[in-house]
Amino acid sequence: MDRSRITIFDTTLRDGEQSPGCSMSVPEKLRLAQQLDRLGVDVIEAGFPIASDGDFEAVQSIAASVRRPIIAGLARACKPDIDRAWQALQGAAHPRIHVFLATSDIHLKYKLRISREQCLEQAREAVRHAKSLCADIQFSPEDATRTDIPFLCQVVEAVIAAGATTVNIPDTVGYSMPEEYGQLIRTLREKVAGIENVIISTHCHNDLGLAVANSLAGVQNGARQVECTINGIGERAGNASLEEVVMAMRVRADRYPYETGLASEQLYPTSQTLAEITRVPVQPNKAITGRNAFAHEAGIHQDGMLKNPLTYEIMTPQSVGVPDSRLVLGKHSGRHALAMRCEQLGYKFERRELDEIYRRFIVLADRIKRVQDSHLLELIRDFAGSGFAAPKFPPAAAAIPPLARAASAVAAGHESYTGHLPSPNHALRANVFGEHHEQEDYLWGV
Repeated sequence: MDRSRITIFDTTLRDGEQSPGCSMSVPEKLRLAQQLDRLGVDVIEAGFPIASDGDFEAVQSIAASVRRPIIAGLARACKPDIDRAWQALQGAAHPRIHVFLATSDIHLKYKLRISREQCLEQAREAVRHAKSLCADIQFSPEDATRTDIPFLCQVVEAVIAAGATTVNIPDTVGYSMPEEYGQLIRTLREKVAGIENVIISTHCHNDLGLAVANSLAGVQNGARQVECTINGIGERAGNASLEEVVMAMRVRADRYPYETGLASEQLYPTSQTLAEITRVPVQPNKAITGRNAFAHEAGIHQDGMLKNPLTYEIMTPQSVGVPDSRLVLGKHSGRHALAMRCEQLGYKFERRELDEIYRRFIVLADRIKRVQDSHLLELIRDFAGSGFAAPKFPPAAAAIPPLARAASAVAAGHESYTGHLPSPNHALRANVFGEHHEQEDYLWGV
């Protein structure tokens, strides 16, 4: 089956940089643009050249040095903006001017204070002027999802006739539902003359947590470009997350039979580069690139992962550039994960010894967020000094499977335990330490 190609338009350096606290210097923008090039994005929106001298310089610098992707510069629908954007983009191997103008009645009335007729004429003339400078023109009717649909169709038809090559449909305030957004794309395809000759693009914000879902609904209904950002950064609640859009299509190719040109193993390095530059950390439970995306603490999950990672992971960590999965030691962990970590630290216990170690481990884990190696070693030393036989050493570290070698209890930024270890006689539920059977770890932590 032929798989349609989806253009990935990255706006991390423009819309993403508008996130509070995410401003970047010219060298930082250039560094991230070079990483986006390694990632394989098709379009880099490098900035808004008229906004500041720094933004102009960043777009100009990226245009001159990043040669493979299309480099886009944003401009309002007015001649000074468009001229400034073109001045910054002239050195690009593949330049694109991205023109935008609000079209919703609320924006026309309160922000722009112009009529629909004036809006239509301004959009047409702006695209016409941009086209006289550059062959590749993208137009965005800002707040498209709250625009009267017949008027939106009229605007889109006018800018296509004026020379736009891509028409982007922004859900600027994150208002749409997926079925609603998909229907809007479908309506434009059915009612706008000439739309078959241009690329339809999505640009969805995450105010209701639906940016990725809306973007995918747009693709299913005929959009062939997705605007998105690394880590989903952007105005307010952010934009559609690039890594989530790309991996949703890759993992669920049965539902989304589309291809991108991205090197997915560069997703995590790109995410980390952005976090380092902006000093804004990725939330731990962020899909694909968060610290916990491939981490497992519950015994039921750890047991399954040690037997076959496919039990709890729908993609390999390596496929997105994460070195390996991690088994995190905490109060929900099971004996299998604890035994494996002890072996990594050089200790192997008989069954009765492991039961006692596990009992003490759970008491400790109940009091702290994560059990680090230093805590576990202290617990083992305390155990060895309480009359139990000295622990045996495992045959060789090389015998430990790759997943287990990656298991680590160290988690930077988490609370550490510095007090005294709990008493080994601390009372616990008796059934936790009763007769062991094959599914004990499976049941623990449910």
